[in-house]
Amino acid sequence: MEAIVAGPDEDDLATALEAEGVSVTRVGGIPTRPTLEEAGALEADLFVLTDVDEATAIPIVCDLNDGIRTVVYARRTVPEFVKGQLDLAVDPRLVDADAVADALVS
Repeated sequence: MEAIVAGPDEDDLATALEAEGVSVTRVGGIPTRPTLEEAGALEADLFVLTDVDEATAIPIVCDLNDGIRTVVYARRTVPEFVKGQLDLAVDPRLVDADAVADALVS
């Protein structure tokens, strides 16, 4: 499984995914279409966003890859405009990174 994690990832979900055997590409800064393409969004199985301020990345990855699963792992609420394209939203205060990674891989 290949995943892209965009955002600061203060709760170490990328590390937890790697521990589950997932190949993770991290995207720092603003996740633009060219940046996401370079990170492998066309082939990735999973896109994780940890900064809801960059929520426009979700429609971008969905446009690039119809089969990608999208996850927001953040403390703040996801903007309405992306909720229809989001597969899962989890607050790290409620579920730790290891449990989320296990659920995403299972």
